[in-house]
Amino acid sequence: MTPDSPVPYRLTRVGVVMTPEPGNIQEAEGVLNPASGRGPDGELYLLPRLVAEGNVSRVGIARVVVEDGVPVAVEREGVVLQPDRGWERGADNAGTEDPRTTWIDALGLHVMTYVAYGPLGPRTAVAVSEDLRDWRRLGPVLFRYQDDLDMDLNLFHNKDTVFFPETVTAPDGSEAFAVLHRPMWDLGETKPGQGVRVPAGVSDERQSIWISYVPVASVREDLANLTLWEQHRFVAGPEFPFEAVKIGGGPPPLRIPEGWLVLHHGVTGVIDSAFSQQQKVNYAAGALILDADDPSRVIARTPEPLLAPETDDERSGIVPNVVFPTAIEEIDGRHFVFYGMADSKIGVALLERTD
Repeated sequence: MTPDSPVPYRLTRVGVVMTPEPGNIQEAEGVLNPASGRGPDGELYLLPRLVAEGNVSRVGIARVVVEDGVPVAVEREGVVLQPDRGWERGADNAGTEDPRTTWIDALGLHVMTYVAYGPLGPRTAVAVSEDLRDWRRLGPVLFRYQDDLDMDLNLFHNKDTVFFPETVTAPDGSEAFAVLHRPMWDLGETKPGQGVRVPAGVSDERQSIWISYVPVASVREDLANLTLWEQHRFVAGPEFPFEAVKIGGGPPPLRIPEGWLVLHHGVTGVIDSAFSQQQKVNYAAGALILDADDPSRVIARTPEPLLAPETDDERSGIVPNVVFPTAIEEIDGRHFVFYGMADSKIGVALLERTD
């Protein structure tokens, strides 16, 4: 790491791997923001968000077609999660949105975080699978109360959540699973008139990346405890111009020599209601490096985006001007990043070191 290259990585566009299928009503409003993973057959799969008319989202599964070591297309293989639970549906809305999947060796499972778009708005939930196809819901996430924050994190909508692939040491010294998340401080989105509320010690009201932990011992007792998050810490907030409005996490953190590489998105523009499909924003991809031993500590970050909306596919769509990274996979020794393009298509970029 150097002052000129604090995060020694770059992203280079490779192409578009998935576009809405003509005539498929489940994809009428786009395919985007995929999770990913290797199945028991060794094949690479995407789990894209499929958006039907009325902004109703499901999670699909599609095998990635690789040619000469490069992902070029997908073959659809159905739907693996849809809003068929009461808490994933509201009177006029429904959705299982923006999945992130992490293979956690310590559990022998793929762990999915996703957004349940239910009666009170977006809420993080967890599901697990051995094969990427059959998912067992563990339920909505609960944030254990932490008095020094003077705030109950369960009050807030929360998105952009993703687990680390390895256990870490929690602030209390215990072995723990760690998860990044992005609380949304505007309680007015749930109860009009309440306005923006932030925890004690937080001076910047813009949405930022936080980390929480789950004790390994508690999960060994009961897998359902994977939904009970504790020891909450601020990680990173908006700092550079491309992050002026808010930031949020992306794919599962990638272990690198310097620590943990976290691709994130930075947002500029004007945010409408949290429930709207935004039209006046710009989403770009940046990166953080978190300390290997204390992943709540940022040791480097990109002052400018690694990838910003520049192509027609990234600039024109359901939500224009969006590059939204959500998955990283290794193919033939190289890492590729899959990302949402304008909330309409899925692109792929090569992730390479620059030193």
